Amino acid sequence: MSNPRIGTFLIACSAFLWACSLATTIEYDANAIIINGERRIIISGAIHYPRRTSQMWPDIIKKAKDGGLDAIETYVFWDLHEPARRQYDFSGNLDFIKFLKNVQEAGLYVVLRIGPYVCAEWNYGGFPMWLHNLPGIQLRIDNAVYKEEMETFTQRKAKRVNVDASDYLWYMTEVFINDTSSWQNATLNVTTMGHVLHAYVNGQYIGAQWGKYDNVGFIYEKPIALNQGTNVISLLSGTVGHANYGALFDLKDTGIVGGPVKLIGSDSNNIIYLSRSTWSYKVGLNGEAKRFYDPKFPNGVQWNTNNVPTGRLMTWYKTTYKTPEDYGSNLEVNCEGGKTISEIQFASCGDPQGKCGSFQKGEWESRDSPTVVERACIGKGSCSIDVTSSTFGIRKGGTNGQLAVQLLCDGSNPEDGRVQRIRG
Repeated sequence: MSNPRIGTFLIACSAFLWACSLATTIEYDANAIIINGERRIIISGAIHYPRRTSQMWPDIIKKAKDGGLDAIETYVFWDLHEPARRQYDFSGNLDFIKFLKNVQEAGLYVVLRIGPYVCAEWNYGGFPMWLHNLPGIQLRIDNAVYKEEMETFTQRKAKRVNVDASDYLWYMTEVFINDTSSWQNATLNVTTMGHVLHAYVNGQYIGAQWGKYDNVGFIYEKPIALNQGTNVISLLSGTVGHANYGALFDLKDTGIVGGPVKLIGSDSNNIIYLSRSTWSYKVGLNGEAKRFYDPKFPNGVQWNTNNVPTGRLMTWYKTTYKTPEDYGSNLEVNCEGGKTISEIQFASCGDPQGKCGSFQKGEWESRDSPTVVERACIGKGSCSIDVTSSTFGIRKGGTNGQLAVQLLCDGSNPEDGRVQRIRG
């Protein structure tokens, strides 16, 4: 391969370990994969999602886990997902995000081999046949046409893999400058589909820009100064929700989709195109990875309660508040066909668990729950219960709890007892 950088890029992109949790940190060195600081030997087995129906996936994954595997390996098959150029299919047995979620639900990791080439005894190495007919293309070498098509499809895959993991995606690359004379007053130019873009050069914050309500895409332009030698360009793309109306709204792109990303020297004719440089990516912010948003997660962070800063970039803020003591909901139940409520089979106001017909008490509850519900409902065709802390004598500060009730209507089959559940 003529260019060692693209060779490294292709090898690095051929597979990565995927875990559906922002709290999972995956690293590696020359000796091992390191998960959450612990060196691990990953025992994986191959399950190629398109070779089975989606209905079969959970059972096959369970059998793999029962057999001692802690990871499932699969390729992503370009020819199936893009059978015609720019026409994508991720439905049915090709919904690999659903497959990944099935693996996550089983408590396993995924070794996701994103290609673009696959072996797997698969026709044409997983390449779509239309690639062969593109003018000037040569597969699996340092070829501009091949790299452009590969990048487009890889970005499409990355967007699906990272869906809902975070509203933030980092793009990072390096550029080497020999002569700084024309780069001390340069411009960073980035075309993005929105919604917000922050930029850093050599660790220094350059600034932010954002789109408009009716035009979320924009061209980011900020003045920068580059140093002699290696310069690190870091772009942080953020979304503020996603489109929810209009024709084909689900196909609207956000973020840096192909760019271009350019460095423009003080002489406007001196341009470095970074779009085809080797880029690395990181999903989310460190605070998300440490789950700052989860009060129950032990992240070891010491929050500063004095002299809280304002207007400082990349700063997390936390507050707590107490809900009004008597704010709650109203539960109304009734028996049909003129029947009356004859028995309260289950009543718990607190944090009851379970579902219809199989409720169980949670970690806490009001001991008055059965009495309150019986007094309000027994012998009546319908009843109404205020789900508030005062109604149930709850002294657990700041919460009304959740009320779960299962009752029996006079003359009905116990298996048909009405079940109601409401969150206060």
